[in-house]
Amino acid sequence: METPLAVVETTPLIDHHCHGVLGGELDRRAFEARLTEASVAAPGTSLFDTAVGFAVRRWCAPVLDLPPHASPDAYLERRAELGADEVNRRLIGAAGVELFLVDAGLPGELVDPAAYGGRSLDVLRLERLAELLVGEGAAGFPDRVRAALGRSGAVAAKSIAAYRVGLDLDPARPSDGEVVRAASRWPASGSGRCADPVLSRFLVWEALERGLPVQFHVGYGDSDLDLHRADPALLTPLLRAVQPLGVPVLLLHNYPFHRTAGYLAQVFPHVYADLGLATHGVGDRAAAVLAEALELVPCGKFLYSSDGYALAELHHLGALLYRRALSDLLRGKLESGSLSGEDAVRITRMVSGGNARRAYRID
Repeated sequence: METPLAVVETTPLIDHHCHGVLGGELDRRAFEARLTEASVAAPGTSLFDTAVGFAVRRWCAPVLDLPPHASPDAYLERRAELGADEVNRRLIGAAGVELFLVDAGLPGELVDPAAYGGRSLDVLRLERLAELLVGEGAAGFPDRVRAALGRSGAVAAKSIAAYRVGLDLDPARPSDGEVVRAASRWPASGSGRCADPVLSRFLVWEALERGLPVQFHVGYGDSDLDLHRADPALLTPLLRAVQPLGVPVLLLHNYPFHRTAGYLAQVFPHVYADLGLATHGVGDRAAAVLAEALELVPCGKFLYSSDGYALAELHHLGALLYRRALSDLLRGKLESGSLSGEDAVRITRMVSGGNARRAYRID
């Protein structure tokens, strides 16, 4: 019989939020630009000198037949020698993910991670949907959105309101008249981006009313985001308003608001939380952040995700650092007598995939 900690290593994961990977070759500058949310390093420095950069050299290098802590130059030379397709196959294959829920709403030619193992389901990015539909005119915009949601085939929807308008959304469901007026203002603004709070909450309400779980980007992001407007506590009135629908709302990433997200997941029955990109972003501090995230959130409300994007390394590190963090957390609780072995196994299976199966009604 497997020990509780062995179960952590062998349980297949459901990555409930991620993106595709690049299939082409990358030079050092292009690789570093995708390591963190920073686009470039400070002059004279390297983004390899970050928590995630050190983690790549420690944990990804051996998968590419290099010694741990290989230099950045040696790592990138080996990466180029193997080719992107082989690198992706090795790193994603080693992650042990059986199912990817993929947000394909980012620009660029990205390869579905399931091309290298496992299978995938689609997550519909709401703002991207609106951007595709608004050009047909404001008058019929609400009905076009409803029709598109009805035929999408996605397992969930995602809102990036945190980036576009902030999470302090009016909880009221907007009328079609309000939505049409907002859509009419949009082209006049000269922007192709959906960045109107009326439209943001309209999209969320429409998705939830059709039974689609909605993911919200929360917390940590790139410089296009105002962090103080991405605090999940700002969503409280909206969470309260949509609770009667009984459809899951999933808070993604959450760092540095992961404790707040845990509180929301505890007090609202339809709210779930994860750590997403924070897991690989903090590197060897993942165990401490996971412990903080799980202080309040019920174990049946926490999900695994990598937010892997562009680099297969981020898919691999998300899974590896999550497993190491969960093992460290459970080991401490087992040694202190806080958990039984049966508890540890049950928790592992819930947070690694069982909770995602329930929240998204998979299989």
